[in-house]
Amino acid sequence: MKRALLSVSDKTGIVEFATGLVSNGYEIIATGNTKRIIDEAGIVTISVEDVTNFPEMLDGRVKTLHPLIHGGLLGVRDNENHIKQMNDLGIKNIDLVCVNLYPFKETILKPDCTFEMAIENIDIGGPSMLRSAAKNFKFVTVVTDVTDYDNVLDEISKFGDTTLETRSALAAKVFRLTAAYDTLIQDYLTKNISNDYQEKLSLSYDLKQTLRYGENPHQSAAFYTEYKDYAYSLASATQLHGKELSYNNIQDANATLQMLREFKGTPCVVAVKHMNPSGVGIGENLMEAWLKAYNSDSVSIFGGLIATNQKVTLDVAELMNKIFLEVIMAPEYSEEAYELLSKKKNIRLLTIKTDGEDPKQSIVSVTGGLLVQDDDSTNATVEDLKFVTEIKPANQGMIDDMLFGEKVCKHVKSNAIILVKDGATVGIGAGQMNRVGAAKIALEQAGEKAKGSVLISDAFFPFDDTVSLAGEYGISAVLQPGGSIRDEDSIKKCNELSISMAFSGLRHFKH
Repeated sequence: MKRALLSVSDKTGIVEFATGLVSNGYEIIATGNTKRIIDEAGIVTISVEDVTNFPEMLDGRVKTLHPLIHGGLLGVRDNENHIKQMNDLGIKNIDLVCVNLYPFKETILKPDCTFEMAIENIDIGGPSMLRSAAKNFKFVTVVTDVTDYDNVLDEISKFGDTTLETRSALAAKVFRLTAAYDTLIQDYLTKNISNDYQEKLSLSYDLKQTLRYGENPHQSAAFYTEYKDYAYSLASATQLHGKELSYNNIQDANATLQMLREFKGTPCVVAVKHMNPSGVGIGENLMEAWLKAYNSDSVSIFGGLIATNQKVTLDVAELMNKIFLEVIMAPEYSEEAYELLSKKKNIRLLTIKTDGEDPKQSIVSVTGGLLVQDDDSTNATVEDLKFVTEIKPANQGMIDDMLFGEKVCKHVKSNAIILVKDGATVGIGAGQMNRVGAAKIALEQAGEKAKGSVLISDAFFPFDDTVSLAGEYGISAVLQPGGSIRDEDSIKKCNELSISMAFSGLRHFKH
């Protein structure tokens, strides 16, 4: 008679699975509550203690860590020496293991989780049995996922056992599971003792969805997410309407939300195209913010993405509905706004979380490796600004525009120059190989709106050419990090052109 060992924290479907095994001639070994539930269903089971002749101990920490269990899992069935040793020691084969692990992830995500609670939910015996069974997949079936129960039972019913192909696939699934499980544990423990960069970096992500294609139609792609939710994260957003997000939608949406995160507590609208903003506006309410973002660049917003930190109401939805938008993201929609917007079949409508934890690090891939850095969450304050020209800002609004613009500028691909007036971007120059080139794009885009606006740069000016160009368009003030060996050239040029300039002391390169 074949033997199966069942020990699960998730009891979903376990009685039906045990019933199917018994009907196919399996003897069931079970532990703790798994045994109790199966017994109550009228299925006869054997306890682990009956197999090991040793009691469960240390509050359940030790029960399956025993040679009579692991010998039954690891014994190679066509190795005569193994067979002899097992017979001499009274070890019986275990042909199937069904285990899912203590809910460590679910435990640490609870708001009231203590360190002691987390430690007690580190499973030891479960991963040990899974690894033993998975190593011996030539002879042992190992099941960790409720969704695999039916296929396993179907093969056993048809062939008397699972196929080697299935056992191999299930074994690989085990090692993915235990690797991810250990990754969560080490991450939790490491962050409780240190913020340093450790000698090993292990990451664990869950498949959220496979995508229709990648950046281009000939590339395949998938979307994986972390185990916890972040504020302003697409991974924790909910799609209410529209076709599936594409790879490029996800990239653009992430860039949009990272900009929106800068303006917590202030009504804001961010419009993005190809991971750069086409317009950003803040105001007293959503309507004011929308109009500023739209009027920043009413051409580029077409076919773009919109995100706001406010509830979308019907009056704003009516304006959004007049143009083609790929994606709209907001904390919520009024019933009338959703009804109107969802009439467009393909538009994606998502709700986003605006509260929760912010990421502490950013990770990007390079060929053969990863780059990890602190998240760029630092912004200049009024106290940080150093006014270096003879002419000072004409009013507080100009200073406010400097600080608003710096928050936007750090999310624009370098070299970056943006123009801001009255809490709205009016010109954006992104991703140029030289700074004056970025300024030309921003100034030409703004046109007449450049006059009286504030120019913000993501890095210092190596020459005074950007200031000279700004003077031609009537720029009233400039904010830049400062720190060039030729800062005095730019300061002198600003004084000649009656432009106020401040240094922030903060560089915001974005590559």
